[in-house]
Amino acid sequence: MTTASSPENRTILITGASSGLGAEMARQFAALGYDVGLAARRTERLAELEAEIRAAHPGRRVALRPLDVTDHAAVFRVFGELREELGRLDRVVVNAGLGKGARLGTGRFDANLETAMTNFVGALAQTEAAMEVFRAQEAGHLVMVSSMSALRGMPSSMTTYAATKAGVAHLAEGIRTELHGTRLQKRIKVSVLYPGYIRSEMNDQVDQATPLMSSTEKGVRAMVSAIEKEVADACVPPLPWAAMAPVMRHAPLGLLKRLI
Repeated sequence: MTTASSPENRTILITGASSGLGAEMARQFAALGYDVGLAARRTERLAELEAEIRAAHPGRRVALRPLDVTDHAAVFRVFGELREELGRLDRVVVNAGLGKGARLGTGRFDANLETAMTNFVGALAQTEAAMEVFRAQEAGHLVMVSSMSALRGMPSSMTTYAATKAGVAHLAEGIRTELHGTRLQKRIKVSVLYPGYIRSEMNDQVDQATPLMSSTEKGVRAMVSAIEKEVADACVPPLPWAAMAPVMRHAPLGLLKRLI
């Protein structure tokens, strides 16, 4: 069985691949020689991305599936179909998510529920489906896209979003802990990425002039580098977020609120 780190014929499945970080990851992994499985709700965007990748890299295989990650049965079906079409899944990037939310207690439970169901329960379904594949293969690399906001409880409209991103990080760490010391520890890898401000559709509302905002290409390059190294955890891009992580984790609430 070829493992996730084998140099040839690698495959990767990316959810939420129709735009933003997911689409750019697909471009960059295809450039590195990966065959890519892409899943998202917006199929027209996926078709455009497929055409772009095939034009740039004629030798790459690109497999597409429409997927709403809140349709849990569809998650398992799509992961199985993409594994069959590509021959195996060396890496799965759990990336699909929402950035919407509202202050708790302001009558917008609907927005917070949608975020929780997509970002956490949807991620749970993807993780279950990926791990079923990896256990059957006895090899694979699970990549969970969390957020720097997961390091502390966030205020206002970010509260639910940050909680879901903390939840997915704990899912990943739980799997890593389970595998530690077993024969699968070296064959099934688990990584959690904590992106800071990386330009995407999800954060269009963030001030464009903030010095902390990274371009999509640069930010995703840092994500791809961390994935390729199979690190356990990574704040991306490393500067300034790796340095800010201890501050965010331990700063008094008054200071934290001013920072964010």
